Amino acid sequence: MSDVEFKFHPNKKATIITAPFSGGQPKSGVELGPDYILKAGFQKQIEELGWDVNLVHALEGTNYENEKSQMTADEFGIKNGRIVGECCKKIHDAVKGAADNDRLPITIGGDHSIGSGTLSGMLEHNPDTCILWIDAHADINTPKTTDSGNLHGCPVSFVMGLDKDSYPEELKWIPHKLKPNRIAYIGLRDVDAGEKKILRDNNIKAFSMHHVDKYGIGKVVDMAIDAINPDRKFPIHLSYDVDAIDPSFVPATGTRVEGGLTLREGLYVAEAVAETGLLSSLDIVETNPLLAENDTHILDTVSAACAIGRCALGQTLL
Repeated sequence: MSDVEFKFHPNKKATIITAPFSGGQPKSGVELGPDYILKAGFQKQIEELGWDVNLVHALEGTNYENEKSQMTADEFGIKNGRIVGECCKKIHDAVKGAADNDRLPITIGGDHSIGSGTLSGMLEHNPDTCILWIDAHADINTPKTTDSGNLHGCPVSFVMGLDKDSYPEELKWIPHKLKPNRIAYIGLRDVDAGEKKILRDNNIKAFSMHHVDKYGIGKVVDMAIDAINPDRKFPIHLSYDVDAIDPSFVPATGTRVEGGLTLREGLYVAEAVAETGLLSSLDIVETNPLLAENDTHILDTVSAACAIGRCALGQTLL
């Protein structure tokens, strides 16, 4: 059992939403992440913390993996716009539906392109929702700034409505409800030039690994929450890419960048958010078992993903 009080979910009901989707980037395998995490006992682990947990397969009946290989890039070089748009709408509906039924949505990816669906779903549920984005990457490219055309690098821009004249038709449904002062980043260490300009121009609070080294992870988390939720009264959506943690701890992920959070620092972030009592929703994304060199790499990465979820949902060390 957990002693943590959750202000927005005092009855401790949660919905695990699986999002087995790889269309936001070119590497196969990340769609297997939810299955591996569930098979590791994730649902039972959350239930043992005192949560009533149900399971929703938001993409059941879809065939995006086959369609992914047939997609062509649009005029901005954006790949898989249609299937990312359709997938995110299903995720949006599942997340908002869970939240509207007083259940805390825990979305397991899949790649981080699904963030457009999770963020928009929570902001439609409660426009005061604040976002903590834990990631090696800012994922705030627009179709005009992205070099790769991979939509897992763009979800934040769609929810903010940046460069909206460049959006693929299938992503124009996304409501632009995220304000720049309601999102903060922790763990950045691979940020594109266009993204740096977006972060500066919009005065978005972003803490790189330089800040973690300088101030320590405890101070960084406090500063991030102070920036977006100074009175500690608004709900927090925690969107957690496992690649925020150094690849020596989580090797089975798609865009590895050396010099990341230690496993303890990574888990502390989730613990600290739980401690506020303000967590209202959670994403855990980018676990890719096919990129592991051996079974130990898979086990380490899946175990870390599960631990992030447990810590965010109230597991404490003592």
